[in-house]
Amino acid sequence: MKKILIVEDEPDIQELLCAYLQDAGYETAAAGDGVTALALFQARPFDLVLLDILLPKIDGFGVCELIRRQSQVPILMLTALDGEEQQLRGFGLDIDDYVTKPFSMPVLLEKIRVILRRGGGSPEEARLRYRDLVMDLDAREALLAGRPLELTAREFELLRAFLSSPGRVFTREMLLAKLWGYDFYGDERVVDSHIKNLRHKLGRDYIETVRGVGYRAAKEAD
Repeated sequence: MKKILIVEDEPDIQELLCAYLQDAGYETAAAGDGVTALALFQARPFDLVLLDILLPKIDGFGVCELIRRQSQVPILMLTALDGEEQQLRGFGLDIDDYVTKPFSMPVLLEKIRVILRRGGGSPEEARLRYRDLVMDLDAREALLAGRPLELTAREFELLRAFLSSPGRVFTREMLLAKLWGYDFYGDERVVDSHIKNLRHKLGRDYIETVRGVGYRAAKEAD
């Protein structure tokens, strides 16, 4: 399992990132300031560092510079600073990519997958299987009994969430945070509409409604 160090000083965003990446199959550790981040990095190996710029004690640029003195671990920077000067400074420190706040969770996840794929990985990590459904996460394709499904980006991410954790119940709020991002403001019933469309395309009720709570893919029998 790939290990990601999340360095983010806003507790709500840190918690959301940890939950989202764990749901996607990654192991995470989190730090709220630059000093703690460097201590964690020294204590154990990581496959990627998700690094905010505006941090207490040591900012993200400082953390990046100190990491680069000893490691070429992939670094993906999170920033509310979208100016050219800041981005050039980061690339000058040999970061791998930027994500500007507010960001889309699915886009962030895809950037992480692309960066980690450059370093190699098992093809099985990029596939999800559930009954007669197969999802190829790299190719972003879903097959039902060998037949390609025409899914929108949101539908694909919804199906990925359910198939990654069969039996787990997802509330609308959880799905909104995962697919629309922490900055979403709107009617949470938009989730119901996307699930209705996904169910129609699947042609069978693989996604169950847990009344009064949310949705899940039924856990397969052992």
